[in-house]
Amino acid sequence: MTLTEKAENIVAEFSLFGDWMDKYAYLIELGEESDPLPEDLKTKQNLISGCQSQLWLVAEYRDGKVFFRTDSDAIITKGIARVLTKVLDESTPSEIIECDLAFLDQIGLREHLSPTRANGLNSMVKQMKLYALVFKTKYENAG
Repeated sequence: MTLTEKAENIVAEFSLFGDWMDKYAYLIELGEESDPLPEDLKTKQNLISGCQSQLWLVAEYRDGKVFFRTDSDAIITKGIARVLTKVLDESTPSEIIECDLAFLDQIGLREHLSPTRANGLNSMVKQMKLYALVFKTKYENAG
């Protein structure tokens, strides 16, 4: 499945809910379904700065794709991270770098987050794209 198709699936999932409170409940559900990170990965190095709560992001490069794992001490933050990873996970570095993430606006996520949560979302996106850039530089341009 392409990154665009994954983003369209997220938009379709969120369109099933009539109001933002239902969408918020769905984010909580996504957070509850997320697998926790092992404690040894919850390090300062993996912590995303700028978040209201603690949010850890781990990225791994395998078979030409980037795999993300996240965890947070706040369930809503875990849900937001899950939305991003559902779209960006298992994509190539180039796809991640080039993705404009318009689906976040289409589902209304950015407009309904508090300023501190929106800042955390932006920090997470920036870090995911940075990982993709590093992997692209290290592995794809290493020829």
